[in-house]
Amino acid sequence: MIDQSLSENSKTISKRTALRFVVLLGVVSLFADMTYEGARSVAGPYLAILGASGTVVGVVAGFGELIGYALRLVSGYISDRTGKYWAVTLFGYFVNLLAVPLLALAGRWEIAALLMVAERMGKAIRNPSRDAMLSYATQGIGRGWGFGLHEAMDQIGAILGPLIVAGVLYLQGGYRTSFAILLIPALLALAVLLVARALYPHPRDLEGVSVELKTRGFPRVFWLYLVAVSLIAAGYVDFPLISYHFEELSIVSKIWIPVFYAVAMGVDALSALFFGRLFDRVGLSILIVVSLLSSVFAPLVFLGGFYLALGGMALWGVGMGAQESIMRAAIAEMVPMNKRSTAYGIFNAGFGLFWFLGSALMGILYDVSIPSLIVFSVVMQLASIPFFISIRKKPR
Repeated sequence: MIDQSLSENSKTISKRTALRFVVLLGVVSLFADMTYEGARSVAGPYLAILGASGTVVGVVAGFGELIGYALRLVSGYISDRTGKYWAVTLFGYFVNLLAVPLLALAGRWEIAALLMVAERMGKAIRNPSRDAMLSYATQGIGRGWGFGLHEAMDQIGAILGPLIVAGVLYLQGGYRTSFAILLIPALLALAVLLVARALYPHPRDLEGVSVELKTRGFPRVFWLYLVAVSLIAAGYVDFPLISYHFEELSIVSKIWIPVFYAVAMGVDALSALFFGRLFDRVGLSILIVVSLLSSVFAPLVFLGGFYLALGGMALWGVGMGAQESIMRAAIAEMVPMNKRSTAYGIFNAGFGLFWFLGSALMGILYDVSIPSLIVFSVVMQLASIPFFISIRKKPR
């Protein structure tokens, strides 16, 4: 009885420790998202003011994602081979966050584009190692719930950042002032990250003892899953192009554009928690529902007026919430812990490649035919469903 009581108490302490680690990284992401999502909420209009075309906006947004996601393949592999998860994470966050306030100094769209790509590169460097550390902590509290909780905290920052930018614009501060003010949450994120490093120097211990599978590659279900989410990535319109559309057609005023983005981020946070819980109960089947919902956003955003566009942004947020929570949680269920950072790198590299190809094509289609852009977006997202159906009953 005494041994059983001690065992139960140990499990409770372990869960509490894991939860605190998830929350602490969530606080880091909260401040980080305030920084770069605040900047991204006006990236399209800022590039337009500096003289960029719709094609340039689409290519820059997609190229940033391509470089960022491709770099995750390298950073994930390095993290697993060296075990330096914290070192890689810290370096990535510094690059990711400090590129944003430097946008205030950009006088040409080429310089602004370079900084936007650098911000994506920093995020790419730190994400596989950070997600691997999160996966170790979420075993005891539930993969979907753990990643969903982290994503919800992440998106609180993604709501506050655009609202801060909207407030600055309302007070006639301009885009440059907005980017300069975002230095404050950037420094706060880095400070909390250093605290987390000091308190949890060995996050891999949070998962406890597990069987290390001796495999040469990854299971077939992983590759089918990668194909499915890559199709979604190809059809998912990046917000810089959406905000460019709002600005060009005057559907939404300059002040309201970051507010629309904040609404999408709020829906993102709620859907991450809701669908994260459902993922722990029913598994990958929930992604079929998410794909159906998110496929509707493009017609509403590009053909609707103010309120329909707002509804489209809400559905856009549903899909983003799933991408940042369920899709990451599922990887941890498919791959052993000693290969997890590499798996996240491969997963994100494929996702980013198709995101770039889709974004570049949709940027071109926007200048040629908006209805064609909409058809492409919807078809690509719906094409993922047969793959989710084929793997939804496979053992996790």
